[in-house]
Amino acid sequence: MVKNLLKSAFALLLATVSYTSTAQPYKPATFTDPDRLKKIRATFPVIDQLYKKYAEDNHWPGLVYGIVVDGKLVHSGGLGYTDIDARIKADSSSDFRIASMTKSLTAMAILKLRDEGKLKLDDPAYIYIPEMKGLKYLTKDAVPVTVRHLLTHTAGYPEDNPWGDRQLAVSDEELLALYKKGISFSNNPGQGYEYSNLGFATLGYIIKKVSGKTYEQYITENILKPLGMIHTYWEYTKVPKDKLAHGYRWLDGKWIEQPLLHDGAYGAMGGLITTIEDFSKYMAVHMDAWPPRDDAEALPVKRSSIREMQYPWDVNYLTVNAKTTTGRPCPNVSAYAYGLRWAKDCDNRVYIGHTGGLPGFGSQWNILPEYGVGVVSFANLTYARAGYPNNQALDTLLALSGIKPRQLPSSAILEQRKNDLLKVIADWSKAKESGIFADNFFMDYFPDKLQAAATEAFAKTGRIISAGDIVAENQLRGYFIIKCETGNIKVSFTLTPENPPLVQEFHFDVVQ
Repeated sequence: MVKNLLKSAFALLLATVSYTSTAQPYKPATFTDPDRLKKIRATFPVIDQLYKKYAEDNHWPGLVYGIVVDGKLVHSGGLGYTDIDARIKADSSSDFRIASMTKSLTAMAILKLRDEGKLKLDDPAYIYIPEMKGLKYLTKDAVPVTVRHLLTHTAGYPEDNPWGDRQLAVSDEELLALYKKGISFSNNPGQGYEYSNLGFATLGYIIKKVSGKTYEQYITENILKPLGMIHTYWEYTKVPKDKLAHGYRWLDGKWIEQPLLHDGAYGAMGGLITTIEDFSKYMAVHMDAWPPRDDAEALPVKRSSIREMQYPWDVNYLTVNAKTTTGRPCPNVSAYAYGLRWAKDCDNRVYIGHTGGLPGFGSQWNILPEYGVGVVSFANLTYARAGYPNNQALDTLLALSGIKPRQLPSSAILEQRKNDLLKVIADWSKAKESGIFADNFFMDYFPDKLQAAATEAFAKTGRIISAGDIVAENQLRGYFIIKCETGNIKVSFTLTPENPPLVQEFHFDVVQ
């Protein structure tokens, strides 16, 4: 009797379901909710106050910041001065040295050269820099330093922030002399993460050896100019004086100006000078890489290579005691990618970006690819902790706007298998004849048990009202909700790698 009622209910439900796939193709990194930007804009006055308070509390001479949504700079602010003596106010067109935020542009150049077939990431670095051939590792069984090791801070070099920050103007000849003399290792290559400015200076020289141009020329011609970043510089003396941010240190209750270093071999690790307006265009490149899609390539580097840059190649920290900026406990895990930092928090939000710090400067940027939002800020105080107000800004934006992450479009085969399952769920007696199940299925699941579970579930939830859309976890796994009078039923399934894919795993759960 119950089975017949179920069959009748599903017959009515299926009559309303279209068997033409409703799956949508991948779209560029934009969202369609017309109220979304309006909700985001409403958070800006609160965010402005957060930046203002943090800058004042921490004695920042000048601060500039921007909020990027769907690849566009939609809000920016400036506080204080880029030049205290001349009283030049900071704004989104001011040029700040962004320190280690430079590293991802160096990594992007390496990936572009790889895509052009001019180098391989797993090649020993000595192929491109013969002076590295004779390096003495900690043990004789160590592997040589590779290009990938340099990209991920796993070359075995010691962390060198204080020392490296003072090497900016070093010449190529001095860099090579360091390798000729021999360097000291803290680990064998590939055996641990340690942040290395030397590693990225080395990548800059590899760009020169492979491309025939200095890393500055190659990055400018192949990344900066195509993106319209025309107010971005390597050498501070080339920046218009009324745009250049001077760097300061807060000492004994006053600001002490710090000397600016000239461009050199170590500029590949931290020498870039840019504006909020320009850098937002670079952030847009990282946003536009998502989601994967069939559109024509329109970026300086392939979208797949940008996503490869963002992948967590070297997981290095699990912070179990982490908290949000509001004090809520929220453990997170972090990793180094290629010139980028990757993190995932307790809410499953993924952050992509990087910090920057030099004598006189501090900066940071972060994007949430699945939300299509990002923040960036530059300050002209030594090692200014720019990441904290950026995190405050993102936390505030998400909390007050209530925006949701992008939902992965479901594939045609997920839609088809959903419809196939709806035909079977009410009556499992003919499931084996349906042809939609993989050869493992009926060794792991039993039709009589599945029938009993369905009968019990629908007895609890009452009359069937509708079947919801597929929520895709990937292109071969997802779930949908059957809405009923007094409860809901979640139907989850996973498909096989066969062609066409068949149902290999199935779950049927009562949910509220």
